[in-house]
Amino acid sequence: MGLRLLLVPFGCLALLLPPPGAAEFSPSLDSDFTFTLPAGRKECFYQPMRKEASLELEYQVLDGAGLDVDFHLLSPKGETLVFDERKSDGVHTVETEDGDYMFCFDNTFSTISEKVIFFELILDNMGEEGQDEEDWKKYVTGTDLLDMKLEDILESINSVKARLSKSVQIQTLLRAFEARDRNIQESNFDRVNFWSMVNLGVMVVVSAVQVYMLKSLFEDKRKSRT
Repeated sequence: MGLRLLLVPFGCLALLLPPPGAAEFSPSLDSDFTFTLPAGRKECFYQPMRKEASLELEYQVLDGAGLDVDFHLLSPKGETLVFDERKSDGVHTVETEDGDYMFCFDNTFSTISEKVIFFELILDNMGEEGQDEEDWKKYVTGTDLLDMKLEDILESINSVKARLSKSVQIQTLLRAFEARDRNIQESNFDRVNFWSMVNLGVMVVVSAVQVYMLKSLFEDKRKSRT
């Protein structure tokens, strides 16, 4: 089983020590990664989670014969939460507990074709937003004389932040869809060109055979008359 280290936002590498050689994310709210899964290989990644948080994982097979892969998601206790067999994409959300969640992409059923896989992790209720609110409250002390409701402003800012994050997520998914569609179109283009050349070759051979046969028929008639 091959294991990779994941590049997380801001260029940081998380090198905690769950099972040996495992890959980890830093506790960011949104992470995405694209990697190549060789034929006959299985790649696993680990994500530390908190209790009563939410883990959303979406994956897509961008390139490779069949555009399919096996997917496993396991809890910190080793229980199988999700199992997708030979699927090209999937979206899964689970409520988490404390511990490391493992998710694996399995291409052992393929003996020739490698797969290019994109996946995105979205972590909710990880405690960072609550800390941000506490930081805001440190600066609003003594502002009771203002008529503005700072709590409403904070709520509006959080709403804008959530919508911007959702927009970034959608744009990332659209790029992944576009990459997969482009790979399919390029593959179809190569197939059309290949079979067109085969058909052209067959036509040339058939034409040559027909000319030879016609020529031989006329030559036989000339010999019989003499």
